[in-house]
Amino acid sequence: MRQALRIDPAASALICIDLQEEHRRDARVLAVGFDRVIANVQRLQAAARAKGIPVHHYAYVVDTAADTTRAFHPRLPDGRSAFSDKDDPLSAICPEVAPQGDERLIVKTEASAFGAGLGRELKARGIEWLFVAGVWTEACVDATVKDALKLDLRVALVKDACTSGSLAMHQTGVLNLANRLYGGAVVTTEAACRLMAGEAAEGWTPQSPVPIRYEAETITELYHQL
Repeated sequence: MRQALRIDPAASALICIDLQEEHRRDARVLAVGFDRVIANVQRLQAAARAKGIPVHHYAYVVDTAADTTRAFHPRLPDGRSAFSDKDDPLSAICPEVAPQGDERLIVKTEASAFGAGLGRELKARGIEWLFVAGVWTEACVDATVKDALKLDLRVALVKDACTSGSLAMHQTGVLNLANRLYGGAVVTTEAACRLMAGEAAEGWTPQSPVPIRYEAETITELYHQL
């Protein structure tokens, strides 16, 4: 259900996941509405920086020669990764949402941002809430959110600052996370910016186990109700 939220900016952080050039320029991994997502992430980053909220940047980059690369990872005929290859310039973070100042870009080799030690850092800083944005909703965003919940962190999933390979993939990804986002909320960019400023804003929170039961024809309607 939708309800008023208030989050302590001093106990929150913004997580920006895999906002890389390939998602708007590589036909193999295009993300729908990616430029809109980039614009919304810019708003989130500006709001976070204005309140001193830490901004964490992550990029998924693959080195097929590394031990961390799985045996059946998709490869091109020349052995390079079929996506996010370490030598592909399109693996770079989009300049509009790149780190500023002392913000770091962490390269990860798996879906979740928590594989790079994020959990320990957040806990040490007393972080309770994470604002999460990025791509792809049902993959790296999903894995990061689920790992955050395992650590008893509360997640504000910014639905219009995430996307995937198609609208249906994105919307079902958000609905699936919303169903189990206990202690957290699905919010819009507008609401997230207000929450970062210490103001009250509305978000959707699950009030019962698996409250959203969707069919193919109801996905979009239910998504917009979040």
